Amino acid sequence: MNARFAVIVMALLALFAPVGASAQDPFRVTHSVDKSNSAQTRITGTVSNEGRLDAVDVYVTAEAIDGSGKTVARGISFVSPGIAPGRSASFTVSVPVVPNATGYRVRVSGFRFGGLQSP
Repeated sequence: MNARFAVIVMALLALFAPVGASAQDPFRVTHSVDKSNSAQTRITGTVSNEGRLDAVDVYVTAEAIDGSGKTVARGISFVSPGIAPGRSASFTVSVPVVPNATGYRVRVSGFRFGGLQSP
């Protein structure tokens, strides 16, 4: 009986544990880059949930990359407490200015699947 209980608990923990973004994740991320500040690059964008489940506690990571694709600076931002299927949420994230940065990439770096609650 204890082994069965442990399996159920582990399955529930896996279901509600935060997961990182990967190519299979149901998100589409669009962004634009504002380099007008000499100390911080401001990246604004939208995360769209194209999956069938609610995405909860969504975070993005923006990375400044050099010519070889290596990350040279990073910023992390909370996007939304929840994004329902077919919906989107806006974000803003700052990344320190680095002289050798040649581009920026943004990805969903944290979320979990779960139910959204109405207020």
